[in-house]
Amino acid sequence: MAREFKRTDRVGDALQRSISQFIQHEIRDPRIGMVNVNDVEVTRDFAFAKVYVTFVGRETDAECKAALDVLNKASGFLRTLVAKDLDLRTTPKLQFIYDNTTVRGNALASLIEKAVSDDKARHQDESED
Repeated sequence: MAREFKRTDRVGDALQRSISQFIQHEIRDPRIGMVNVNDVEVTRDFAFAKVYVTFVGRETDAECKAALDVLNKASGFLRTLVAKDLDLRTTPKLQFIYDNTTVRGNALASLIEKAVSDDKARHQDESED
């Protein structure tokens, strides 16, 4: 019988919970602001972890890049906190990556909403004529 979840997935979920908690409570840099940790991908040997994040309230790419740089510089500190929190043989090195899927999703949703409202307006104009 195959396992339902891989160990890398379980470790990734535990890392996600731990990292998001430590970013919220331990990192006090105002350049970061509010951070959503969307996903954590761990390599099979648990040496590296890619942490996908989005920044709430950051509009420009420059602001996001600055916040991402701060997180990548604090990755050693966060790794130390995670190592104390989780019971892992090796704690992966953390690499933070900006995930723009939510931003793109919101932009696409607004475009779809605009197209639907324009289509409804066009059909109302045709029915009035």
